[in-house]
Amino acid sequence: MKSSAIAPIETKFAPKPVGPYNQAVLVENWLYCSGQIALDPLTGELIGGGQVEEETKQVLKNLIAVVEAAGGTSLNVIRTTIYLTDLNDFSKVNAIYSETFRGSRCPARACVEVSNLPKGGKIEIDCVAWLGN
Repeated sequence: MKSSAIAPIETKFAPKPVGPYNQAVLVENWLYCSGQIALDPLTGELIGGGQVEEETKQVLKNLIAVVEAAGGTSLNVIRTTIYLTDLNDFSKVNAIYSETFRGSRCPARACVEVSNLPKGGKIEIDCVAWLGN
């Protein structure tokens, strides 16, 4: 594959990466989005005050901003992975997640508990989206 078929995606409507990676990489029609945590895109600060519901809203807002920067919408997302520091938050996250992804167009998904996330966040979500016809 030619390197020109691989393009980094960046938007000011999602936080800058906290390490050596892109917000997303577009490979032909496939968009691979890096994990998003609840950072405010303007300040880079973690928001939510430790409330997983508020963090989840910001994470999804950040993630969809990256998908939109590549020309897609939430309907283009075909796979997500949710990382939680406490799996007991699963139902709270599900309620908010279902506001973004609903019905028969919900992406495939995995959800795992992890011991820690960057900047002390409670949730991180990444995704893969198909931007083809």
